Amino acid sequence: MELKDLFYGIQDFFVDVAFAPLDWLRELQDSSWLAANLINIVFIIVVSVAFVYWCIQLNKFDSQEHHNLNS
Repeated sequence: MELKDLFYGIQDFFVDVAFAPLDWLRELQDSSWLAANLINIVFIIVVSVAFVYWCIQLNKFDSQEHHNLNS
């Protein structure tokens, strides 16, 4: 086995296996934009909820820290 064969094997894995779902999404985009972008929409919702939760927790921590400094 040559080193060249190893790199061709890596190429075949990524082109034929790892990126196959992305090829499916690209074909899906032609028929339905919303279905193809559903993953992005879900990701944006999850990140937005996490950001709001983080801001609420940060506000609680800041108010407790401020209260402890004044005591």
